[in-house]
Amino acid sequence: MSTAIEHSFAEVWERTIQPGRADLTPDAAGYFLQLHFDEADVARMNQLAAAARTQSLTPEQQSELDNYMQLGWFLDLMKSKARLSLGQRAAA
Repeated sequence: MSTAIEHSFAEVWERTIQPGRADLTPDAAGYFLQLHFDEADVARMNQLAAAARTQSLTPEQQSELDNYMQLGWFLDLMKSKARLSLGQRAAA
């Protein structure tokens, strides 16, 4: 990273939650580990991904897919932090 502080959403969020710190309470860790996308959202993500592979996404659909991807990244970070806080290994 350069001397300038990086300001993208992902970079700011990662600095904020500090996923490498095992500092969640067991209750909080358990809460994050049980979060998942709803079946309808998974179906929609699959539709958007299929359209992306054929390069036929509208700008609105690309924005929607980007939102899903950011939320998925957030969930992955929080679940990683939760497993670390509980002393668990990542699921294979």
